[in-house]
Amino acid sequence: MAAPESLLEVRDLHLAYGELEVVHGLSFSLQRGAIGCLLGPSGCGKTTVLRCIAGFEPPRRGEIVLNGARVSAPGFLLPPEKRRIGMVFQDFALFPHLTVADNIAFGLRSWPARERAARVRELTELVRLEASARQYPHELSGGQQQRVALARALAPRPALLLLDEPFSNLDVELREQLSVEVRDVIKASGATAVLVTHDQQEAFAMADEVGIMYEGHIAQWDSPYALYHQPVNRFVADFVGQGVFLPAKVLGAHRVEIELGVLHGDVPQGCQQGCEVCGRGCLADVLLRPDDVVHDDASSMKAEVVKKAFRGADILYTLRLDSGRTVLALVPSHHNHAIGERIGIRLDVDHVVAFEPLAATATG
Repeated sequence: MAAPESLLEVRDLHLAYGELEVVHGLSFSLQRGAIGCLLGPSGCGKTTVLRCIAGFEPPRRGEIVLNGARVSAPGFLLPPEKRRIGMVFQDFALFPHLTVADNIAFGLRSWPARERAARVRELTELVRLEASARQYPHELSGGQQQRVALARALAPRPALLLLDEPFSNLDVELREQLSVEVRDVIKASGATAVLVTHDQQEAFAMADEVGIMYEGHIAQWDSPYALYHQPVNRFVADFVGQGVFLPAKVLGAHRVEIELGVLHGDVPQGCQQGCEVCGRGCLADVLLRPDDVVHDDASSMKAEVVKKAFRGADILYTLRLDSGRTVLALVPSHHNHAIGERIGIRLDVDHVVAFEPLAATATG
């Protein structure tokens, strides 16, 4: 069976403003019909990469290949208007004097009138705005305006859709709802898309693959599931989700011991060298996620509630262990415990996430 075709390939990309290199050695590829995301903190270079893919920034090194053709390389820059790329901006950038239908049709002015009208009808149905086609942007909610901007970008059937922090101006609840809706629209349209965001919930809700950006490069490009359960380094582990590191003793290549018990799974490569032979007690740091610590009234293992955050269906507890260290536990909210109360816990760890200690990797 043939491998899926890559629509977008970014190869060893380097970007600079003057002497300041803001992106260095960045590479990823995206299959046709997939949604990818560049996720990272402010200033990591993700929007700069998006602008380079769009053709607004020239690379210092590396190249970008779109649909099998090179569009960016040192000394060569295919103009943005010739790349067949659609853009959705933070502020939607709708034309206030045009109706919803006319906004969507804006990029179709060269199309025959009948085909243009049919495409607008198709897209207003896709984004569920048929009843609002004759309204103006100021008459719409923020979520509706976002869907108009998406429909307008999709109208000319671009090879690639780019979304730059598309939900940043919306409230949290609407962002969560729209991220799922926008994914459904993109998938239904058959488009390939790249999203830029600093919000991991948004990234995980929308994207098939996510690249965690750090200081101008991609620390890990993977599925949301793998990023959460199999982070390749401490930065990814800290950035994705919540969790606490506990010190561990390496008992073997697949066993580590923390104060809450023995866990079975892969341990850092640097700690595996001779661990089962030398017996010197190599050390590691193990990441415990809130879903790794289970509330269990029948357990003899106890921890003290020191903080609690009510989240509706769940409560996120911060629990102090006997050693004084703390862990997090996500517990159904009908288990409502008071600060200072000691509750029973047990571990349910499917994926051991462990790294060599920051200070030292072994003791002799």
